[in-house]
Amino acid sequence: MLRRIFSGAALVCAFLFLPQAYGASCTTQAQMTAAQRDPLVNAARTILGEVQSSDLQGLRANTLPAIAADFNGIEQTVNYLHPLIQSATVTVDEVYLLDASMDPSSASTDFYCGSPVVGFNFNNLPQGTYAVAILHATGVPQPQQVALILAQAPGNKWQLAGFFEKPMVLNGHDGVWYWQNARKLAKENADWGAYFYYHIATYLLDPVNFLASQNLEKLRNETSQVHANLPANNTPITINAHGTTFHVTAVDTTTALGPLDLDVHYAPDPAQVAELRSPPVARQQVVTLMAGILAQHPELQNAFHGMWLHADQGGASLFALELPMSAGETGNPQAASGTAHP
Repeated sequence: MLRRIFSGAALVCAFLFLPQAYGASCTTQAQMTAAQRDPLVNAARTILGEVQSSDLQGLRANTLPAIAADFNGIEQTVNYLHPLIQSATVTVDEVYLLDASMDPSSASTDFYCGSPVVGFNFNNLPQGTYAVAILHATGVPQPQQVALILAQAPGNKWQLAGFFEKPMVLNGHDGVWYWQNARKLAKENADWGAYFYYHIATYLLDPVNFLASQNLEKLRNETSQVHANLPANNTPITINAHGTTFHVTAVDTTTALGPLDLDVHYAPDPAQVAELRSPPVARQQVVTLMAGILAQHPELQNAFHGMWLHADQGGASLFALELPMSAGETGNPQAASGTAHP
């Protein structure tokens, strides 16, 4: 979930080495004076503290008026995040001071900060002085990372102008772990496992989509080198298993039931649709598909807890079943115990 007023685009690698744009400047935390840094850190702590205590009235008062006028999105974010970080220890990890007060109006504004360079790109940014604060809420079962965009208001007061949150870990592992294991899978030509692990690593390690750094660009470059044969642009892929052909329309990851699962959708043919009317035969059908996927991509056996398999027709779900990976080892439905949804 994210709440923001600025839309941003991640900078491409080449941007990281361009000279700083005229009129827009960035000051890193290390470059700031105490008089610059302390008000930013205190404002960021105050805002996240109001999320921890679910102080919506206080948070609204500390929000830019244009954003506070439509507060529903922020309120939803607070309601989601509050129980996760209520008792967390909050650390302000980084702050960046972004000066666009002299920047001419343009569709895109770039800031280049420090060395190694960290870049920020904003679309349609009004003239003004801003800051980005990146915070970590730890010491709780589901630690979170929060990025705040702050805008300097009259009287040198910092107000909330954008709010982004992401988990710091997924299924008990952080982004670095997924990156390291994605590399191992890529070296083994285990393309599906590598692809999904690289994307999870990017999701966890990139706090906002308008930030770029050399490490993130390295991660994105490695990700782009993995060519997994997955459904794309409404074009399914074919999985053959035990003499049966399946047309897989989508593959993704999910933590809907807690553990990290692979989420697979397929379009059954008329004969397969008829089979789905019988729960035992429907179970056999999805177990067969799972066995076919694992036969082609055995790395998934250890990379994921299980697999969600969805039979879809048009926009309707005909049958869905969540199975542990062990159920697909033989394609035997007797070995499968899972959660079914008609």
